[in-house]
Amino acid sequence: MNTIPDQIYTIHLMGVCGTGMASLAGMLTESGYTVTGSDQNVYPPMSDFLASLGIEIMMGYRPENLNHNPDLVVVGNVIRRDNPEAVALVSRGIPYLSFPQTLAHFFLQDRLPLVVTGTHGKTTTSCLLAWLLTSAGWDPGFMLGGIAKNFAANCHVGTGRYFVVEGDEYDTAFFDKGPKFLHYRPHMAILTGIEFDHADIYRDLDHVVSSFDALVKIIDPQGALFVWSGCELARTTARNSTARVMTYGLDESADIRAKETVFRPGGAEFTMGLNGRAIPLSTPLPGRHNVLNALAAAAVAMRVGLSADQVRQGLATFAGVHRRQDVRGEKDGRVVIDDFAHHPTAVKETLLAIKTDRPGQRLVAIFEPRTNTSRRNVFQDDYAEAFDPADLILVRVPPDLEKVPAAEQFSSARLVDDLGRRNLSAYCFQDTEQIIDFLKVNSKPNDVLLVMSNGGFDNIHQRLLTLSYDNV
Repeated sequence: MNTIPDQIYTIHLMGVCGTGMASLAGMLTESGYTVTGSDQNVYPPMSDFLASLGIEIMMGYRPENLNHNPDLVVVGNVIRRDNPEAVALVSRGIPYLSFPQTLAHFFLQDRLPLVVTGTHGKTTTSCLLAWLLTSAGWDPGFMLGGIAKNFAANCHVGTGRYFVVEGDEYDTAFFDKGPKFLHYRPHMAILTGIEFDHADIYRDLDHVVSSFDALVKIIDPQGALFVWSGCELARTTARNSTARVMTYGLDESADIRAKETVFRPGGAEFTMGLNGRAIPLSTPLPGRHNVLNALAAAAVAMRVGLSADQVRQGLATFAGVHRRQDVRGEKDGRVVIDDFAHHPTAVKETLLAIKTDRPGQRLVAIFEPRTNTSRRNVFQDDYAEAFDPADLILVRVPPDLEKVPAAEQFSSARLVDDLGRRNLSAYCFQDTEQIIDFLKVNSKPNDVLLVMSNGGFDNIHQRLLTLSYDNV
């Protein structure tokens, strides 16, 4: 029953409070469908967002949630095969789709998908691309992995011919273990690079590469693939595409190059070399990686028809992405910044960007290894080399570490020892409370408190902004 019925009026979403699923529910409601949903954890802000759309949310997963006999059920990838509602779904013979199948069927059918993929930079690059098209008046549709500050939401149905999608390599659903991005039928795609990640679903780097290899083969031959020149693995994989392949990067070999780059507090300026043209651009986003993100988005935007002036104005007016180098506030001279970084490469690039953007300030890295991969010891040694730009490093013991087999567990204490051997000042903490207590006494005015986690981190950001510091 993983199929699309002929007539659809009512749609039920299992796992509706997830960020992507809630956004999808909103788009389906906007498109005229009657939408319901169920979830194990129903709480703000997603519960408030769904309620504002008039979407009925059912608490917990139960067979009775399907008693209204919806025409179609969308199954989120948090739903396991033995979930009681999923068992009832199958036994009752109700048609069902995964999240990416639903997005593709309802919103990509008559559009030209621009899919942003890669291990790093997907969210910022896709948000940039969506904003470039929007600011030029093209009204693209989009489904993003984060919320750009220029938009009120991470999704939009749109009326334009292009639809920007953040292409996730994570698995699709319990009945489809392939990556989500294979459902999006890209007209054009960006590949920001390939590294090992998602150790809970990928065996090794070759397994990861196989997913991207499948992706590049389904790009529209009339479209294009833009690949970061700095990643040999991505360049090699791109050769299997039948679409035109163009590289972008900072090196002279790149087809599309950022030249004469100047980093300054508040962003960077660079010249985009494209087809013999030299186009001056600027971005308010700090760091080398954000120059690459801006370059990739600009390249696609100009490929689909935006002028250099439209791209220049769009980049300059981009306000950033929530949870990506996101300044949350200042208290007693201390700036609190929130970032989603968790992979060692992302941690290092983020630290370098903040250090460059705020010269002369002490950089305090506050790290929570929380993802399924970072709680494992697969990157134990790599993390030891990721924190060099920081002046002080505070590492929390991973939450829910008992869910990882003992032989595979990441050790925060060992990381701190390894950092100490590199002459870095680092401390390990059992929980968030200990970190806050430490900062109360040991932080200083003019410190930059950079919090890195893919989760809420016990609301540490707001708590640091209300803390009464000893040293003022």
